[in-house]
Amino acid sequence: MWIKRLFTIPLVLIFLGLLSSPGFSGEADVVRVKVQTGGDGTWSFSVTVRHDDEGWEHYADRWEVVGPEGKILGTRVLAHPHVGEQPFTRSLSGVEIPEGVVEVLIRARDSVHGYGGKEVLVQLPED
Repeated sequence: MWIKRLFTIPLVLIFLGLLSSPGFSGEADVVRVKVQTGGDGTWSFSVTVRHDDEGWEHYADRWEVVGPEGKILGTRVLAHPHVGEQPFTRSLSGVEIPEGVVEVLIRARDSVHGYGGKEVLVQLPED
């Protein structure tokens, strides 16, 4: 019986260590997008991101507006972790969308996994 305990305790500690490692938080997900056109032909995006930020070692560090053929049309850099603020919303204005583009993809990135979380395809409203 004592041998079973001898092996069980280290296994539990290893498992708990894996749970707290920087790679366990998962990927950054886009959960909501609001878009509006500016009077000057540019667009504004308000994007809500969810990610279990753990601190400077692992946090959602940006979101992007992606157009046709993967062209990056705008990037909102997230300059710090949002450990106690989840989900969080940040905006980006002045995004130029080429004429004829009717939808864009919004994706988020984190400092460990890169891209790969939930993305949102947004239909652009007509002027």
